[in-house]
Amino acid sequence: MALPSRASFSTTSISSQQKPVDSKKSEGLDALYVGMSELKIVPDAVELTDLEKQDALIRRRRKLARANVVMRKYKPQTPGLRWFKTPKYDYLHTRGPHKPLTFHKKRFAGRNNSGKIVVRHRGGGHRRRIRIIDFFRKDMGAQEVVRIERDPGRTSHIALVKNQRDGKLSYILACDGLRAGDLVQSFRNGIPEELIQELGGNVDPAVLSSRTNQRGNCLPMEMIPIGSVIHNISLTPHGPAQLCRAAGAYGRLIAKLPENNKVIVKLSSGEQRYVHYKSCATMGVVSNQDHQLTSLGKAGRNRWKGRRPSVRGVAMNAGDHPHGGGRGKSKGNVPSQSPWGVLAKGGFKTRVGKNINYMKVIDRPRGKTAR
Repeated sequence: MALPSRASFSTTSISSQQKPVDSKKSEGLDALYVGMSELKIVPDAVELTDLEKQDALIRRRRKLARANVVMRKYKPQTPGLRWFKTPKYDYLHTRGPHKPLTFHKKRFAGRNNSGKIVVRHRGGGHRRRIRIIDFFRKDMGAQEVVRIERDPGRTSHIALVKNQRDGKLSYILACDGLRAGDLVQSFRNGIPEELIQELGGNVDPAVLSSRTNQRGNCLPMEMIPIGSVIHNISLTPHGPAQLCRAAGAYGRLIAKLPENNKVIVKLSSGEQRYVHYKSCATMGVVSNQDHQLTSLGKAGRNRWKGRRPSVRGVAMNAGDHPHGGGRGKSKGNVPSQSPWGVLAKGGFKTRVGKNINYMKVIDRPRGKTAR
């Protein structure tokens, strides 16, 4: 008997109302009837594509990795240490950065040139030096990873790399799995002559793809295979990387449209958007995927980062917030809104008229579809 191609089977017990099988029939026929009565065909509700299956596999692996991650905990000698925990990375550099690639960060505590607060909840914090990150990746040749470092200005880790041609040092975003001693390359300005000579002068696309599609390499979109996981994505052919730079972020190249000089990239949020065909991206996933598991343990660690407390609107006076004032702790019969009267829970659109993003193919899932 021919069965449906995409169907899953499960057995159920025979109900008491079902008629008993005639005992005169043979055992083989009896078993066939019982088997057919227990057979239940349940068609699949959703047919997944190969890329969606790969994304689901990546999510399952990341969930398993979070369950097995080693967290650094401390003896609860103080209340702040009792709940403080952070992922343990033994391969990180424990000393300061390479000073020529840094500069002092001048703080403004959320004020503009006239001294007015334009960004709330900012001020104080430990002094910092900003790391100069190479988001262009225009230097050709192999670059050796010297060490992996923390960057206080971002959630991901950074890698100090040394160009084997001229010994130039630079910082790049570290992808997941990158370690000291690894080699990375950038093919943004073309294929190096050494690689062409190494391949015998004839550049076979299949052989070239096996040599270039390595973790941490920067490639133009035209050289990246469809379905590859990428990060550090630029939007223009000569511009810096702007997308997928946070810890654990990644995108996926799902289509190429060379006749329109565009490719379609699916971001971690589920949004699909156009990117220029000549723009570049780095292979792999951004490092420090377990960043979200960090527990600060006390409010003081946020103060070290320059974050001041956030006061609730209902705790303010009526002149300071629409939810303020009144007797008791009720905000009154008004919808939830910001201090400037902008609705907080739906009803406020940000993309209307001239602000429509025409580079967006499919919007990210919202509401119940996002769950």
